[in-house]
Amino acid sequence: MYWNIHNLFSYKFLATFLILLCHSFYNPTDSGAVQITQSNLDMVLASNEVVFINFYADWCRFSNMLMPVFDDAADAVSKAGYDNGKVVMGKVDCDKEAAIATRFHITKYPTLKLFRNGLPAKKEYRGQRSVEAFSEFIKKQLTDPVVTFGALKELHDLSEDKRHIIGYMDRRDQPEYEMLRKVAANLKDECQFHVGFGEASQQMHPPGQPIVVFRADKKTSTEPDETYKGSLTSFDELYAWVQEKCIPLVREITFENAEELTEEGLPFLILFHHPTDTESVKKYKEVISRELVNEKQNINFLTADGVRFEHPLHHLGKSMSDLPLIAIDSFRHMYLFPNYSDMEIPGKLFQFLQDLYSGKLHREFHYGPDTPAVSEVKVTTPPESTFKKLAPSKNRYTLLRDEL
Repeated sequence: MYWNIHNLFSYKFLATFLILLCHSFYNPTDSGAVQITQSNLDMVLASNEVVFINFYADWCRFSNMLMPVFDDAADAVSKAGYDNGKVVMGKVDCDKEAAIATRFHITKYPTLKLFRNGLPAKKEYRGQRSVEAFSEFIKKQLTDPVVTFGALKELHDLSEDKRHIIGYMDRRDQPEYEMLRKVAANLKDECQFHVGFGEASQQMHPPGQPIVVFRADKKTSTEPDETYKGSLTSFDELYAWVQEKCIPLVREITFENAEELTEEGLPFLILFHHPTDTESVKKYKEVISRELVNEKQNINFLTADGVRFEHPLHHLGKSMSDLPLIAIDSFRHMYLFPNYSDMEIPGKLFQFLQDLYSGKLHREFHYGPDTPAVSEVKVTTPPESTFKKLAPSKNRYTLLRDEL
């Protein structure tokens, strides 16, 4: 009996000792990643080119599993010898910093987000969660996104189906190049960036006066190169111009980019068309450019291959024989534009959007026209969103506790 009690106490002592030992080696407040709070967030984002943040909650099991790995990766990155101001790995306790979580729309834990020059990347990090993978990811983010050309003739061989930003400069160490490089880091997925220095580009700009131009993809445009006329030392000015040129007003949605588009959080106005039908796409883009440019902050203008995206057509009660057609996917329901040919009547598509914003589309799908006779009310249900199903699952990790 004495032996059993003695061993029991020994076992309890050993277990307690091991727990204390683990806590002494791992303290999430002083290891690895920088603890980010409301008081230092903006400073961290403003003073570092790349900031990689782990948004976590202490009560979340998955957060606790990731934390030591993320901290070890932060230590590895800090030992890699990057210049000051290049990269920081940080972490946010979302229970204590609810304002930060709300600001960046954090809905699950842990969430890993990359920020470049203070701006959040469109997509969350979804790669492998290991020290090696995190370290390699950071290394990739700091790779120069601008390709240097040695002669003007090289520009004749640029991809014709891509958009390009081209810089003509005197030398690499001038501030205008550094600003172009920063903008390129944020928008490298939207455009290809090129620069020529010295003799490679001296024919294209006056000495001491670097210039930057935009070249449209030649498959959809015959416009000549357009020169940037703003300040080349202002990140905000240059970024806004490049973003406008490199991200088309109307984009094509595919199964490959649907997740990224849904993460932008804006409803979709979609033209479904047959893949051989280019005329409807052309007319749709013309109407959007002519009437709806000011709505681009509120909705994503998209085209979709009606053959590949046949499933959403069925939800709308349509088939490929009904193409082309236009619909809104609000991520809750889908709403059909009544008559495709009405698209070219001035104001029709604009009013369709206004009816979405006001809730009229939703009301009328449920109850019929806004002012019907009581006896005519017929409750119906609009088709459910189909594109939200292409978004990342909210159940990959824990949800916010008030959603459970």
